[in-house]
Amino acid sequence: MEAPQHVSARLEAALLREIAEQYRHLALTYFKGALRLPQFELVPTRARLGRWCHETRTIELSRPLVLEHAWGVVVEVLKHEMAHQYVMEVLGERTETAHGPRFRAVCERLGIDAAASGMPVPTSAHEANAEHRKIADRIARLLALAESPNVHEAEAAMAAAQRLLLKHNIELRQARTAQGYAWKHLGTPTGRTTEAERVLSLLLGRHFFVEAIWVPVYRPHEGKRGSVLEICGTPENMEIAEYVHGYLVQTAARLWEEHKLEHGIASNRDRRTFLAGVMSGMSDKLAREAKKSATAGLVWVADGDLETYFRRRHPHVRHVRYAGQRRTDAYAHGREAGERIVIHKGVKASADQRGLLLPPRR
Repeated sequence: MEAPQHVSARLEAALLREIAEQYRHLALTYFKGALRLPQFELVPTRARLGRWCHETRTIELSRPLVLEHAWGVVVEVLKHEMAHQYVMEVLGERTETAHGPRFRAVCERLGIDAAASGMPVPTSAHEANAEHRKIADRIARLLALAESPNVHEAEAAMAAAQRLLLKHNIELRQARTAQGYAWKHLGTPTGRTTEAERVLSLLLGRHFFVEAIWVPVYRPHEGKRGSVLEICGTPENMEIAEYVHGYLVQTAARLWEEHKLEHGIASNRDRRTFLAGVMSGMSDKLAREAKKSATAGLVWVADGDLETYFRRRHPHVRHVRYAGQRRTDAYAHGREAGERIVIHKGVKASADQRGLLLPPRR
């Protein structure tokens, strides 16, 4: 469903305050406090996403952009305009074109998308090449085989897909193949992350070759802050991780409804506890498969290039401890159900099947 293009005057005022607060955070994180706070204006245009106006010291952002797109995209556009401000006000550059060498150098150093048009994409991201696409398609076919009604065949197909993904990533690292990295937000922003969501994010990071982090976002139509799961990795790995995320979220919800029917439960009081158990059970299952792969000599060494990309996007990462759900019968039932999950069905259509849109200018 398309988001409304207008909000009340109260919500728009709150939105502008949030943009200013986001600016302050980015100025400290990326520009070491060198920038002075400008004015902000939402403009009713789709022709461009944003603009730095030096004469009035104003950053303009497209109202449709802010109200119709994920907050992560808004932040990337804001960073792009802040880079323009930095080049003009701090470096004093007046002779080059807007997206000239000094601007591109600043964006490269800080991991900011320097493109003059189109929705933000990371500067190092690239379309999957034919060989990578072939591997992703093979994994998709193996996951489709996991639909077999024979539980042993299904388990074998899922394990084979996991081993192929591991082997492919190990080979890329050993060959030191140049890889492009991207970022993506998964799921719907929420006000509070549950234990099940946190376990799922850890599961993706440990077993599907992406970096996962919960990042703060703003929900302009509600005037509220929240958080959303961000993953970073190669386009192929992100595609698979996104599929696994959606599949497990939907499967866990279905398992809870089945559990309620089976045990004659009317309320959702134990839902979060059950879902936490489901994700923990699935995590344990994947860990056992990883141990088998290690025994067979397939050992993953962390991707240093991906870590560099991730740290450039998130220079200051905080690790927070959370209390888990009570380990009740609901948790135990959920854990048991999670260990029986078999991930199956294909991932997404190939890149060449996606539609093309004329990109707006910045």
